[in-house]
Amino acid sequence: MINLTPWLDACAWHVAFSGGLDSTVLLHLLADYVRAHDAPPLRAVHIHHGLQAAADGWPAHCQSVCDGLGIELQVIHVQVAPGASLEQAARDARYAAFSQLLGPGDVLFTGQHRDDQAETLLFRLLRGAGLRGLAAMPAARALGQGTLARPLLAVARGQLLAHAKAAGLAWVEDPSNADTVFARNYLRREVFPLLGQRWPQAAGNLARSAEHLGEALGLLDELACSDLAPAARGAPLPWLGLDSLDLENLKALSPARQRNALQYWLSSRTRLPDSRHWAGWEGLRDAAIDAQPIWHLGDGVLQRSHGRIWWLSGQWLESVAGRLAWVDPGSPLALPGNGCVYVQGGAWPAGLQVGYRQGGEVLDVPGRGRRDLKRLLNEWQVPHFVRPRLPLLLLDEQVLAVANLPLAGQGGPQFHWQPPTSVQGLS
Repeated sequence: MINLTPWLDACAWHVAFSGGLDSTVLLHLLADYVRAHDAPPLRAVHIHHGLQAAADGWPAHCQSVCDGLGIELQVIHVQVAPGASLEQAARDARYAAFSQLLGPGDVLFTGQHRDDQAETLLFRLLRGAGLRGLAAMPAARALGQGTLARPLLAVARGQLLAHAKAAGLAWVEDPSNADTVFARNYLRREVFPLLGQRWPQAAGNLARSAEHLGEALGLLDELACSDLAPAARGAPLPWLGLDSLDLENLKALSPARQRNALQYWLSSRTRLPDSRHWAGWEGLRDAAIDAQPIWHLGDGVLQRSHGRIWWLSGQWLESVAGRLAWVDPGSPLALPGNGCVYVQGGAWPAGLQVGYRQGGEVLDVPGRGRRDLKRLLNEWQVPHFVRPRLPLLLLDEQVLAVANLPLAGQGGPQFHWQPPTSVQGLS
């Protein structure tokens, strides 16, 4: 029923086990395979959302099934954020837990099947999704440090049900699956039965269309990679660790290719904007050369500086301020919300502090005399959003050094800054 050959070199196999029909069949298929073949260790994980009373008994059911199969079970409790879409919030919480669970080389198997694929395509069509959304669920994709795999995508739900009954399997039924207030339940219980009466092969045909759309998306992704390659080159200040693209390279593309390239580039960093919000890109692209436009997205922002667009997320979206005493310059100093600093070579006097720009600072540059810090930052093309958080080494009110600036402290001890990681959000 399933092909597991692509995942035999994984470090470990995990199966998302809700206790329902789909994951129960998948768990038993995997357990049978592991018993008969040389395969990675298999573990099950149950996500408890705490959204309904009936769910409180599911971990015990899952534990009983796993005990019978001799498989380790991990139960993870998650908090579902309040919002307009309970389905989406639960999914976000679930996949965030999965992402944290997976180590390098691990694979997580989930039980989505052909009917789920068809429902996903129809659901996204009704929401006006673009090609990236209509391609629906891939058979495998990266998740956290590992891989998410869906080995049942070519299998109809009816086949799973027949297999479960023939094998005498027991599973739980989620009462919320009967509530047609939820969009997917409405499609599953009201729409697809009608479609099936008129077009018996509707689910299979829709799933096949999703495969065709996925192939088309793959071609557009190849085009995006080709378009992005020259735009990604030439980034200044590689020590920032920030992703950026050359704006002129992007502007040379047609508007459709611009959007395609950015959708691909952003897809691993944030939830993609719908068509109504792409005006934010046009505002960023077309703003005056001396402007500082920002495009706010779901998990971060794009900013423009020195002819490039830069992706910022995580701690880069937080402001920093204040001063810290550096009692032991021989050891790195952690900066709240701003990475850390350290020195290499030589020694610094006692009484040092680390702070940030207030305006009007000057710096003694070897061979060049006293120089205005603002001019030095312009000279080294430091983006405007970096300048407020660029650490300064201070003795009383004198600026001894500016972190990572090549002209600062030449021939003496070097003052280094390790910036915060621009953490990507859930995509």
